[in-house]
Amino acid sequence: MLKKLSGERLDAVLEAGVEEFALHGAAGANMRAIADRAGVSVGALYKYYGDKDGLFRACLDRSLRAVQEALEEATRAPAGMKEYARRVIRAMLRFSREHGGYVRLYCAIAASGGADAAGLAGELEGAAAGFYTRFISAGQDAGDLRRDMDPGMFAFFFDNLLMAAQFAGCCAYYRERFRLYCGGALEEQEERLERELLKFLESAFTFAAEDISHRQGDSMCGEGWE
Repeated sequence: MLKKLSGERLDAVLEAGVEEFALHGAAGANMRAIADRAGVSVGALYKYYGDKDGLFRACLDRSLRAVQEALEEATRAPAGMKEYARRVIRAMLRFSREHGGYVRLYCAIAASGGADAAGLAGELEGAAAGFYTRFISAGQDAGDLRRDMDPGMFAFFFDNLLMAAQFAGCCAYYRERFRLYCGGALEEQEERLERELLKFLESAFTFAAEDISHRQGDSMCGEGWE
């Protein structure tokens, strides 16, 4: 008879699973490797999670809860839109530092392609998409953000920026990409990234098209922006 695992041991199993699935994907992950990393038997994994798909589902649910908790904590106290954005940026950078395996798992799923990845997109993105869209719509209603933008589109742009920053904190390819563009490791420049990203967002989110002027003939393609 298998010994019942403690809550602490089950946490270790899920953390080990996240790391293994992040490294090898759902198909390539090895149950024996997860069991060894967590210090439990393979039989215990099958007893608690049924099969590898069940364990993968449990690991994914754990990562989604962690992201949702981080976002809720960042926006719990009332604040203006710029302060909310600052808190979210800080929360996601901290999440990348503290839960790098969760972010790498997301990256592995996104890179895998295929129907399975497409099916998981709604679960992975749904909470953040709804959160950011409501966040932006509320800012428009309050008169803090430009009214000539599509909240869903801008939520997509905002999330893409945060995603790139998170990947740069814990994924080797994106870490080097950040270094090439910004001249150093992300962990050495988090304050700078926060400051510059807020500048970028403030311009993008607050200036309506009619409020932006360009010099005559100043363009990227020789014909002006209009």
